[in-house]
Amino acid sequence: MDLDNKEPIPQVIRQSKEPFIITIKERCRVCYTCVRECPVKAIRITGGQAEVLPGHCIGCGNCVKICRQGAKQYDSSIIKVNKLLTDHKKVAALLAPSFIADFSEYDYMVLVGMIRALGFEFVNEVAFGADVVAKKTMELIDDNPNKQFIESSCPAVTEFVKCYQPALIDNLVPIVSPMIATARILMDIHGMDLKKVFIGPCIAKKFETRCYEVYGEIDEVLTFIELRQMFAENNIKPEDVLASDFDPPYAGKGALFPLSHGMHQTANRSEDLMDGEIVTAEGRVAFIEALKSFESGDLDANLLELLCCNGCIMGPGMSNEDSQFKRRSRISKYVRQIIRERDPNIWFREMKRFEDVDLSRDFFPNDQRMKPPAEEAIVAILQRMGKIHPEDELNCGACGYETCRAHAIAISKGFAEDEMCLPFTIERLHKTVRALGDTNQQLASTRDALNQSEKLATMGQLSAGIAHELNNPLGVVLMYSNILLDEIDKNNQNWEDITIIADEALRCKKIVQGLLNFARQNKVNMVPTNICEMVDQCVKVTEQPENVIISIHHNISDPVADIDRDQIIQVLNNLINNAITAMNDNGSIDITTSGDEENIDIKVADSGCGISDQNMSKIFQPFFTTKTIGKGTGLGLAVTYGIVKMHSGNITVKSNMDLNKGPTGTTFTIVLPRKHNESAQ
Repeated sequence: MDLDNKEPIPQVIRQSKEPFIITIKERCRVCYTCVRECPVKAIRITGGQAEVLPGHCIGCGNCVKICRQGAKQYDSSIIKVNKLLTDHKKVAALLAPSFIADFSEYDYMVLVGMIRALGFEFVNEVAFGADVVAKKTMELIDDNPNKQFIESSCPAVTEFVKCYQPALIDNLVPIVSPMIATARILMDIHGMDLKKVFIGPCIAKKFETRCYEVYGEIDEVLTFIELRQMFAENNIKPEDVLASDFDPPYAGKGALFPLSHGMHQTANRSEDLMDGEIVTAEGRVAFIEALKSFESGDLDANLLELLCCNGCIMGPGMSNEDSQFKRRSRISKYVRQIIRERDPNIWFREMKRFEDVDLSRDFFPNDQRMKPPAEEAIVAILQRMGKIHPEDELNCGACGYETCRAHAIAISKGFAEDEMCLPFTIERLHKTVRALGDTNQQLASTRDALNQSEKLATMGQLSAGIAHELNNPLGVVLMYSNILLDEIDKNNQNWEDITIIADEALRCKKIVQGLLNFARQNKVNMVPTNICEMVDQCVKVTEQPENVIISIHHNISDPVADIDRDQIIQVLNNLINNAITAMNDNGSIDITTSGDEENIDIKVADSGCGISDQNMSKIFQPFFTTKTIGKGTGLGLAVTYGIVKMHSGNITVKSNMDLNKGPTGTTFTIVLPRKHNESAQ
């Protein structure tokens, strides 16, 4: 074959933009396995859904093969094939040589009979086309000893070269695949009106028929999976058909073509590791690495034989789950059988007969390479995903890309999303969980505050009614008891009894006054107040037991805030008096003021006995007290809580009464806003 007289190839011939493989969105589980298995990363993830990009896809079908959910599906040709069989009499089935690895339950003649029962006029072996292609390829290499070639029978490999390494197009063997070779030979036999349906294990063959260079030479392509479906739909069973042999021409060693090293074994050539004339590579990673080495000049070989799958017997269109070795064994056994049973002289005559059939083809570039993004853009994306330093780039591959950098480049192209990074997504999920936890805690606190406010409002209404009803009779009792005390002599036997009546009446009046304070509805009188001076004044007038030390710490630069001074003094008095009582007049009290631009904080901490866990939720409830009878009304903290809330502030408490956990004591923290907000009241 003379390569020097070939016509120039157009620079760019674009492939069809119609989707070749589609995603069933309802089944896509966002596992990114399809991204990981795609040798060219021609899958875009948007909104958590995988979408195969038609212009970038090389049709290898890896994504279909590995998707456990069946979310990736290729175009079915069953309806179109049925129409061909209905509308045309002369329809040939071109059966790929890997058929015996899939339909092992049938004798091959039974399988041929089942295919004829579907309506095919002819059933031919593509393995004969493989014989012819192997012979032509070796003649080409012998005629061009100084040129390196890439074997072009695998459509996924040739499409990869056209799209992603177009500089190697001139190295592709300019010979059609065994499928196209068989089609051309059959047209030479039966005429140009023959319709041809290829049946095989390869989804990429569907892709090949769409290529501009060989468009129209194959009418439809069925996978072995689709062939079994047609058998089932037409109720074709092996026991119901007449077994028959293939139509001529008959294959020889071309039946080895679907195996790794199959092409040069078909041509009776060996892969000599010393002379390196032929080098083979298979699999989605290995074939790309081999091409890179070939392009860089690191691979010294006359012929590079590549397969995108681990042999065609592992193609995505296979219908069984048998191991590669079991499938390989079936092919070898079948080849031994036909070589033993068939007359080699007939094969040689057929090879001679069709040696003048034109098997040449061109390859047009379809460059899909994209300009790499600027380094600044890649760094920005990595940092956005928390990958600030090189050690942050884990390269775990969970996103489907080999490295974090490759993932970042895909994001910049619009092919991927940040959420595909598992460590990044987990960390963000943890932050969200923590934020939700904080929000739930705030909601719980707000709910408790609302419940407390409802209780206080209800108790306030009740207390106001009781206080108003009791206030007048108590005043009368107190007035007349004091009159009696003024009128009788202290030596009178009734003096002590009347004194008790007066004291208890006075105590009742104080309780009623506390009820009125608790239930009052008047608004706070907000005025700018120096918090530090107010605290100092409050402590100065407090009746301080001899063994109680009160310390004041002012940690605030601007002590002025809008508050109701009298009411906040009442709050401080309540807290200080409670602290003194909790310490049994022996201990220390620390009062600390602090704050920021928005709030003022006042802490009152004592070294008393502490508050038990079961009482913590009750301390702000009206009439709850741990003091002995006659020592308290249980309204002090309830009034304190109400005053703080009327200031749009907050009051919290921490306490410990277990010496094993540290010093005992209680700390009340009051947070008040600096500026008064009228709408908050």
